[in-house]
Amino acid sequence: MANVFELPDLGEGLTEAEIVTWLVAVGDVVAVDQPVVEVESAKSTVELPSPYGGRVEALHGAVGDVIQKGAPLITVASNKPPSVAEATELPELPELPELSELPDIVPGTAIREEPTDTESGAVLVGYGTRESTVRLKRPEGGRFGGRTKTAVPAATVSSLDAGRRSPVVSPLVRKRARLHGIDASQLIGSGPGSLVLRADVDVAIATLESSLAAPAAPTIAGDTRIPMSSLRKLVSMRLSTSRSTIPEATIWLDVDATELVNAKDRLLKSTGERFSLTTLLARFVVAGLAEYPILNSSVDSSASEIVQHGAIGLGLAAQTPRGLMVPVIHDAGSLTTRELRDQVASIVARSEKGDFPQAALSGGTFTLNNYGGFGVDGSTPIINYPEVAMLGIGRILDRPWVVDGELAVRKVVTLSFVFDHRVCDGDVASGFLTFIARCVAEPLTLLGSV
Repeated sequence: MANVFELPDLGEGLTEAEIVTWLVAVGDVVAVDQPVVEVESAKSTVELPSPYGGRVEALHGAVGDVIQKGAPLITVASNKPPSVAEATELPELPELPELSELPDIVPGTAIREEPTDTESGAVLVGYGTRESTVRLKRPEGGRFGGRTKTAVPAATVSSLDAGRRSPVVSPLVRKRARLHGIDASQLIGSGPGSLVLRADVDVAIATLESSLAAPAAPTIAGDTRIPMSSLRKLVSMRLSTSRSTIPEATIWLDVDATELVNAKDRLLKSTGERFSLTTLLARFVVAGLAEYPILNSSVDSSASEIVQHGAIGLGLAAQTPRGLMVPVIHDAGSLTTRELRDQVASIVARSEKGDFPQAALSGGTFTLNNYGGFGVDGSTPIINYPEVAMLGIGRILDRPWVVDGELAVRKVVTLSFVFDHRVCDGDVASGFLTFIARCVAEPLTLLGSV
């Protein structure tokens, strides 16, 4: 008996994953719950355990292929050997009745199958500790009615019908269509029961864009097309949503950071412990959000409400081998400076591989972006949607600065602050930025109280 392991539901509305590494080969014998493939979704990279035990008959995809949820990943032949009695004493087969004597099968009737002993104890979302023993024969009309046996053509813009209400299950499909001005429910879906799939929306978008676009320029010799990874697609979608949704404004300020650098050195001498500049800046941000809590919010457009969050999920923008990621320090407002330092250090260490679990990449309410390490002074960053603000830190340089009426060489940093103008006006944003600037200029005033 051959069992096909399909890509399970990876959670959080994810509908596809890219094959990173096969951990088995055709002919290998695998056990139940043995990891067989490593896949990368838009959220993280995970190893998937096989729900079946036996010999690998086929691998359905190569490294780099993108597999949709429910598509086959691997075929495993059951390793349950026949008993001696089964191998030597085959029962006599009964005479089959004529087709006319077979009872009619009523649509919707449950057909039960006996369970096997090669079922999984895995806990991935999408399959549990036992394989379902019920198989339903779909009614002729389909789940949502009106389904025929002929294939439904892929959706086109011309197939939009304001009176149609096709089923749309995936929130990502609905959002992708909405971002391009399309109501997904008005399309003819190619899925079961006219279900609208992402492919249907993509076709509709491509048709719409081709009808509006100018004639394409000829391909230049040497051009290379680079497929977007799942993470890059997600980043692209979120940044596009942020720019098209949020009326953002950016302000910036040059600050004397000499005492901040000195404070870091003094902490090392007095405690024997290292506190990075990012840790100290994170402490200032937490304190600033306590003073200006409206910046620790998101916007519920459907209800026309600002949702001010009680806990601070401090995101740290991190460049990883997989791309830009924003791991989150949850409930940062409740942490001591030492605890905050340890969390920052853990994120920095894990950024070298970018193998953050999904839980670490969700729940952010405010982002700190230290792009000074890239050698730039300032930036107008894009807000990490659905947050409403981001603080950017440039590089710290020796610059001429006036101190007590005298020209001196000081360590100066540029702070950039981008905010959602729907949530607050310039007075709040300026108040937050000048609060951070005072902390940078006189860090011991704050650090001595936390």
